[in-house]
Parts: sequence; structure tokens; C-alpha cells
Amino acid sequence: MKPTALLTNDDGINTAFLQALAQACKDVGFRMLVAAPSGERSWIGRAFSRHHEVTLAAFPGIGDQAWSIDGTPSDCVNIALGHLLPAMPDVVISGLNIGLNATMPLCLSSGTLAGATEGAAWGLPAVACSLDLEQAVFERVHRTSATCPDEIRPHLDAACRHAARFALGLVGQPVTGLHVHSLNYPSTVTATTPMERSHPALVRHGSLFQPTQLGYRFRWNDGENYSSEGQTDLAVLERGSISHTVYDFGTVGRPGATAQ
Repeated sequence: MKPTALLTNDDGINTAFLQALAQACKDVGFRMLVAAPSGERSWIGRAFSRHHEVTLAAFPGIGDQAWSIDGTPSDCVNIALGHLLPAMPDVVISGLNIGLNATMPLCLSSGTLAGATEGAAWGLPAVACSLDLEQAVFERVHRTSATCPDEIRPHLDAACRHAARFALGLVGQPVTGLHVHSLNYPSTVTATTPMERSHPALVRHGSLFQPTQLGYRFRWNDGENYSSEGQTDLAVLERGSISHTVYDFGTVGRPGATAQ
């Protein structure tokens, strides 16, 4: 019997990146079920739609069965696991995200990480995966996310194939605690790109808002990297390797942890 993967993202169900990952997962032997937001839900963290009704609709043409859900990534995974799937999947995969999800501040805000975290909260293996893009390419892909520019298609496909194989390797493995595998792919990733274990870089962004006539509007800045070690997720990406960070939420706040 084929293993089952539940796929979600935070960029929306109609993105080329999600569809490429779904196809790669099918190619390695997964039965693919998709529960993803109806539109972009980036930068939303592990938010749930507590104050309004969440609606959904079938979304043909992707995976073995798919639902477009008018909610957050966490809504999508929770509703799918609690109400839509006849049995628990073997793994939950979130992505493939348009842009990186490296550094601690970004990962705390990431809807991609949150979708995977919701799967981990149900005791399932969970993977979040993201493709780093140069800023100009990111802006272009973000505006027209239903299509993928030809120049990055080989790298997207390479990232998706790697993520699919990685997720398949988690099937049947014992799950203890609550942890998420976060894979960040460099923009030039190929089939031979090495993967390195990493930990999140500490970056401080300061204000992420700029004044407008009516108030303030979000505006991204790269921030200042306070990490000097060579095994941060940013350092691994910068030298062209795949960054593999394991977020072990079960150890957060345990006695013996030190603040620096």
C-alpha cells in the first residue's frame, strides 16, 4: 500500500511551487492529499481562524484529492486531520515555500513552518521546505505564483525531488516529542547539492513597518545577523548547501537551557 502524505503551504493552493512538490511526492510513491489555503497566508505563524467560519471546496487537478480552504495553514492541517482524511497520513509536508524560511525570527512567523508544526502536534513526522530566491526573482514569482519562470524551474524541480525523498525516508520512523524538519534550498540547488545540519541564525530586524499617510505598512528588511558560527541556516545556504534544521519544540524551556 502506498504511504500517504498530507501537503499544505502558506502561499496558496494554486501556486506552481506546491503543484511541483505534489507531483514530486507522487513520483516517489506517495498517495497525495492536499489541504492548502485558498490564497496567500504568509507571515501568519501558527494562527487559527477563531473568529470566523472556515469554508472549503474541492480543488481538482492536484494530488489524489485536494481541498482549497479559506483559512490559515494551521487551519488547513487541523481540519484535514480532524475531519477530511479517513485515516492519519504517514507524513505532513508544508511547502514548497516561495522564498527562504531561515533564521529564528522568520521561522517564528512562518506559515510554512506552522503548517508542519500542526502535523507534528498530532504526533506525525513533519517537514517544512523552502526555496531561497534572489529578491528580484522572488518579487516576480510572488506576483505570478501560479507559474514558474523557466530559469528557476530546474532548481524548483530539484528541490521538490529532494524534499519528496526526504519525507519518504521519515515514513515508518518512530516519532518522539514534537519536532519539525525544516529544509531550506539554495536558489541554485541541483541533484548533487549536499545537505548540512544547521541551526537558526539570530537576526534582528528592528522595525518592519514604514509610516504611511494613514498609519504604517509592512516593509521587509534583511536585518542584522548576530550569528558568526558556520553552521547556521543562513551560513549553510550562503555556501550553496541545503540547510536542514530540526526544530525540537519539546525541549523549549527545559531546565538547563541557557539564555545568551
